[in-house]
Amino acid sequence: MLLFIGAGKMATALAAGYVRGNATHEEVLAYDISENARNAFTKTTGIPCLADATEAVAKADRILLAVKPQHLETALGGLPAFAPHTLVISICAGVPLSKLQRLTGTGRLVRVMPNTPLMVGQGASCYAPGPEATTEDTAFVANLLGSSGLARQVDESLLDAVTALSGSGPAYVFELAKAMVLAGQAVGLDEALSTELTLQTIAGAAEMLSRKEGSPDELRDAVTSPKGTTFAGLEVMRQRDFRGMLRDVVIAARDRSIELGK
Repeated sequence: MLLFIGAGKMATALAAGYVRGNATHEEVLAYDISENARNAFTKTTGIPCLADATEAVAKADRILLAVKPQHLETALGGLPAFAPHTLVISICAGVPLSKLQRLTGTGRLVRVMPNTPLMVGQGASCYAPGPEATTEDTAFVANLLGSSGLARQVDESLLDAVTALSGSGPAYVFELAKAMVLAGQAVGLDEALSTELTLQTIAGAAEMLSRKEGSPDELRDAVTSPKGTTFAGLEVMRQRDFRGMLRDVVIAARDRSIELGK
């Protein structure tokens, strides 16, 4: 049985994706101290969410930690010790495998960095196995994450970089979208139309990349005529060092992730 400790939005998305696959509702349980979270989780997934996890922890052979990092020690302190054979999966951002092993008493761990598009089945997740995780454990995590998007195994040393790029990345795209909407308004479009055009443009461009219609450089060049309108806009981006700015954004997020993990 897979037991979710914490029943927030990410846990809900993972559980919903998992039962859309091969799992049955009887193979999954959840626990949360919040009644609102419990009700929302069950309403979305059809999976029971408990107010007391004492018996469930004893029965679970897989436990997924989905609480806020700052609440992890408190949450684990209120639960009975996990059985030695239990696989522990953590989506607690910034909590390293070494700390997870100390808190849970097991090296049969997999640390995961998902992102919020997982909630619409378009996640980009990376995972790093602990020292005692088996091939079967990593296969299970790959299947769990793969039910809601892309899943890739990496060394734990790369998870801070993953956090900075794909974990925080949706916020960068949302900020870009807002900037495009405001720019459209600045040149005379009303907010509704500017928003509609922006969202469809981002979605369409992402789909072209996803279908491998060309590399980012190739697709950009295909839109750009010499001395044309796109060229003029891109020239401003070049002058402002748009790529350098994004590089610095990701580096800053990576460095903060390292700080939070200490």
